[in-house]
Amino acid sequence: MLTAKGPYATAYHTPVLCHTVLEYLVTDTNGMYVDATAGGGGHVEAILSALSPKGCVIAIDRDADAVHAVEMRLPEAIDSKRLIVYQGAFSNLEALVQDHTPITGLLLDLGVSSYQLDHGPRGFSHRQTAPLDMRMDAESQMTAADIVNRFTEGALRKILRRWGEEPHARRIAQRVVACRPIGTTTDLATAVRSAVPLRWESRAVARTFQALRIAVNGEMDELAQVLDASARVVAEGGRLVVISYHSLEDRMVKRMLRDGVLTGEPERDVYGVRLVPWQPLTRRPVVPDATEITANRRSRSAKLRAGVRCSFPGSA
Repeated sequence: MLTAKGPYATAYHTPVLCHTVLEYLVTDTNGMYVDATAGGGGHVEAILSALSPKGCVIAIDRDADAVHAVEMRLPEAIDSKRLIVYQGAFSNLEALVQDHTPITGLLLDLGVSSYQLDHGPRGFSHRQTAPLDMRMDAESQMTAADIVNRFTEGALRKILRRWGEEPHARRIAQRVVACRPIGTTTDLATAVRSAVPLRWESRAVARTFQALRIAVNGEMDELAQVLDASARVVAEGGRLVVISYHSLEDRMVKRMLRDGVLTGEPERDVYGVRLVPWQPLTRRPVVPDATEITANRRSRSAKLRAGVRCSFPGSA
């Protein structure tokens, strides 16, 4: 499907770096690939288009709306068994794909979809007045409103600093507590703007919404779990491709591809050789070109990193 926003774009979402994803991900047209962040199915359809009739894609998303969008978009691929769709968090990757491992390639397109940002009731964006929700899975218990209205000032400050890297976290947390109850995205954005100098307003609002979304959905814990599982489900010679949208995500992906672990030192054999399961294919992250950014401004912060699954040195 082709739209004015680019290949495989729909009203639900515009997939980022499609050509680059295929270049790094697809090594065997008869292989089994997993898109663990299926969104509107743009990357899923692109991968299917690059595979032979024997190739297969597993699409996973924790958002029921995204799962429905994929099912409505690609019914023929589902009927022909070339596409399998699951609803679930990618932190449960091993359980979801246990009947299909090892897989040939794994794609993670992190962040939020255009639909989630634009669909007012979800509360992901400060550009529309909506309830403070921000849940990617509507069945989850905690919402952004719970954090904003119930957490202590200290807890709010920690969330803003850790997940938003917000330099004005203290002032914003104080102001949010003073403005309670805060019921909508507009109320929250107004409170944040009133806490910081004029030149910092836009960034402070964006960072605050990012921090709350990450906290509500446990995004960094989810990412840590799927990265840890990736080497156990991807076959030797297979690929891992990750598109991140902020520095917290990118640093985690970079470290996993470089060291094979997210904390501590890499495992070493008796000779001191590092036992790292990934060989990075991208020394620096790949970013969208000017044409793509012009067509889709939300792609401007995207960074793609890729790695190939290798055997540990000295292994049989």
